[in-house]
Amino acid sequence: MLTLSFLGAAGEVTGSSFLVDAGAARILVDCGMFQGGRDADAKNRAALDFDAGALDAVLLTHAHIDHSGLLPRLCARGFRGPIFATPATCDLVSVMLQDSAHIQEKDAQWARERAERDRAPESGRRREGDGHGRRTASAHGGGRERAGEADRGATHRAADDPVDPLYTVAEAQACLRQFRPMGYDVAFAPAPGVEARFRDAGHILGSAVLETWFGAATRRHKIVFSGDLGQPGRPLVADPVRVPDADTVVVESTYGNRLHKTLASTYDEFAEVLATTLPRGNVLIPAFAVGRTQEVIHVLADLVRQQRAPALTVFVDSPLAAMATRIHARHGALQDGESREVARWLAAHPQRMRVQFTETPQDSMAINAISRGAVIIAASGMCEGGRIRHHLRHLLPRSETAIVFTGFQAAGTLGRSLVDGAARVRLFREEVPVRASIHTIGGLSAHGDRAALLGWMRGFTTPPARAFVVHGERGTAEDFAAALRAELHLPSVTVPGPGERFDLA
Repeated sequence: MLTLSFLGAAGEVTGSSFLVDAGAARILVDCGMFQGGRDADAKNRAALDFDAGALDAVLLTHAHIDHSGLLPRLCARGFRGPIFATPATCDLVSVMLQDSAHIQEKDAQWARERAERDRAPESGRRREGDGHGRRTASAHGGGRERAGEADRGATHRAADDPVDPLYTVAEAQACLRQFRPMGYDVAFAPAPGVEARFRDAGHILGSAVLETWFGAATRRHKIVFSGDLGQPGRPLVADPVRVPDADTVVVESTYGNRLHKTLASTYDEFAEVLATTLPRGNVLIPAFAVGRTQEVIHVLADLVRQQRAPALTVFVDSPLAAMATRIHARHGALQDGESREVARWLAAHPQRMRVQFTETPQDSMAINAISRGAVIIAASGMCEGGRIRHHLRHLLPRSETAIVFTGFQAAGTLGRSLVDGAARVRLFREEVPVRASIHTIGGLSAHGDRAALLGWMRGFTTPPARAFVVHGERGTAEDFAAALRAELHLPSVTVPGPGERFDLA
């Protein structure tokens, strides 16, 4: 018996989680949080409706919250086995899960306070919150940044009340003790009768394609999970490794129906936005704290180095991004040669590009006093939480501002509304007019485009017998599945639905 169940990222982009039941062993691949839309919290609370204690191991493809964000909840529900990930992923997830847990606790606290205010006389109410209900961590960066110290003595909840956090900081810290680092290209046995190996996915630092083998040597079934695949030729990370063989492949499709702009055109667009905006206003870049922020810094530094941009003052308004940047520096060997060269230039020429990491809310608010000439990078990348929302409230009404999106904006998020041309948005219970110019620069996407995904699938010397297309909005996944059938002539291609289970052997 070998079954594969799709617990998330089935017909949508977030919540990646796949359960493999081999009879003698049960393995969970990723345990991600659902993001975007008003039903995300309900989905996260309804997830993990299986016996967590019966799992043998978890294999984590990378640190982004839509792949890792429910791990503390899984452990709190009884999972006691190992969580395998690459060393860089272990380092990143250590700060991201604690940040996510802090968010859960603060959201729960605010929900309780809001409920109390709603019961109080009208004159006693304070206007707080953003009017969008409970907010979860950002799909790619960890969500709203720390506003203070969390209650680190929190204990596991007896009941799952909607105003309780999904998990606490204490539960996240306990979960981290179950992580086991495993390097790229090293075969290991996560459970009896199971073999696995991580290969570089070129998505973010430490991201992995996952090869797994189930069963005895004479009748083994190989399942390959693409994780999130990067775009070849991008800065900071290596190109995705192609895998030569698989019986079954589970492949992402975030951008399976479109092509990215070239890196050269991305540089051109960035240079033009900087040149036209900074003399009169500021450039605001919503960016995921892990991966995207570091890429944007690289591009800006390279533009200045090439004398295609003036000397810049860049504010990175995200404590999580500051920690992630330090982790990137510790894993410099994983970065490509050009990225290391730009980093050396930046260190040698601090007067040409001044990068300031803000820590406190007061430092963040002080940026608002700068009327022009500043580049502000803030989390979260989809504008669902974090300091970016405060900057948007301040800068969206100003026509001299440029808002630059550099990554995917999931349906139901504030970022998607802005990209789709909303004339007004709601922030902190206020209607905010959108007068700033909105720019989408797709060449920095951490996800491979249609051509890159098809190219990776062509790396199989023998076409896999079955392919499952996941991690894409339903229409996009269906389009990419059609391309796999038409262009690669794969014998069986399926876009699974939420909760669907398939017999593989």
